[in-house]
Amino acid sequence: MTGQGHGRDGDPDQQDNDSTERGEVPVARFRASQGGVTARFGAAQARIVRDLVGQVAELLGADPESGEGPGPDGSAGEDLEASFGLTDATEAPRDPVLARLLPDAYRDDPEAAGEFRRYTELSLRDGKVAAARTVLGTLPARGGRIRLSQPDAEAWLRALNDVRLALGVRLGVTDDFEEVGNGINPADPRAAYVWVYHWLAYLQESLVEALS
Repeated sequence: MTGQGHGRDGDPDQQDNDSTERGEVPVARFRASQGGVTARFGAAQARIVRDLVGQVAELLGADPESGEGPGPDGSAGEDLEASFGLTDATEAPRDPVLARLLPDAYRDDPEAAGEFRRYTELSLRDGKVAAARTVLGTLPARGGRIRLSQPDAEAWLRALNDVRLALGVRLGVTDDFEEVGNGINPADPRAAYVWVYHWLAYLQESLVEALS
């Protein structure tokens, strides 16, 4: 899957309609539009994005469908410290996905990393959850054509990146992952997730280009 074939050229609605008339489901990709970006998602594609984004938000300790964010312990709610944006957490999360989403700022200085985390982790979680909610709020479960303003598109970029980071941990992404992933046996239980990982990279790339 490459990033070719998307951008400002051509009529995106006509291109998608041509694919639909041939009985194909176009692979969702973003294109520049007046005042923002646009893309068309099939129902299955929308479901994949919504499910994965929602799972990341839940992992971060928030209900993705509500307005209630994560508390200092990763659960919903507030206390005095949370009201000042503080948390008791001074170590990286034990869950490897959370550790990737919320990494230490100073790998060689645990004390400085812990102090930095105490003052920033809650706001970082809140920002990631807010980006996830933007995706859920702008992508209907049934799919279809969506149009995003630049701020919403930038939130999509952050949310898609978080999903890819989470998937990357689960898949054991390394420097040679693309070569391994392209040759993976379709019977391998990871095959579907590898396809999703690459498609999300394509989707993210098309969004970057549409915004440029």
